[in-house]
Amino acid sequence: MLIFACTYSMKYKIPLLFLTGFILIAVVYNSCKKNDDQQTAIPALFTNGYWQLASLTVTRTDSGTVVTDTLNATCNQKQIFTFNADKTCTYSNFDCLTQTAKGTWSLSKDQLTLMVPDMVCIDTISATKKGMTNPFVNAQIYNLGQYSMVLQTGDYNIIPTSTNKTRVMRYGFVRQKTIN
Repeated sequence: MLIFACTYSMKYKIPLLFLTGFILIAVVYNSCKKNDDQQTAIPALFTNGYWQLASLTVTRTDSGTVVTDTLNATCNQKQIFTFNADKTCTYSNFDCLTQTAKGTWSLSKDQLTLMVPDMVCIDTISATKKGMTNPFVNAQIYNLGQYSMVLQTGDYNIIPTSTNKTRVMRYGFVRQKTIN
């Protein structure tokens, strides 16, 4: 019986080796290939509902001193950021001023930066010309989930030192299904 088992296993040894190799190649291939569902998950997070501003924090460094301010703490207007599947977007009541700014949005190739280059908003303390600002030209996606989104704009890619001034604005949003 032992001799039969040895000859039987020798007879199927080569096909078994090929089958094992094929399975190993299939597992490696499937683990390395890109999942197309993941490529569309991030844009779907943006367009599923409305984003209401919950917090706005500005961190400034000036000569090595770090100052953090919370803006819009007394604003009674809902500030809503809406992203549409056709890549258009609107921001209502930016900087607690009654207005609706429109633009087109896209994501960087690595999907870590939100770009809205054509949205121009009126603000009260603009560093640019005549109270107009383009707040989300290149907004770093600091956090994005099913119910919350944090965008960071300004000098987030500059290391603060005693010789340079930086200003980073962090917008915290909460997803809303309907606007009340």
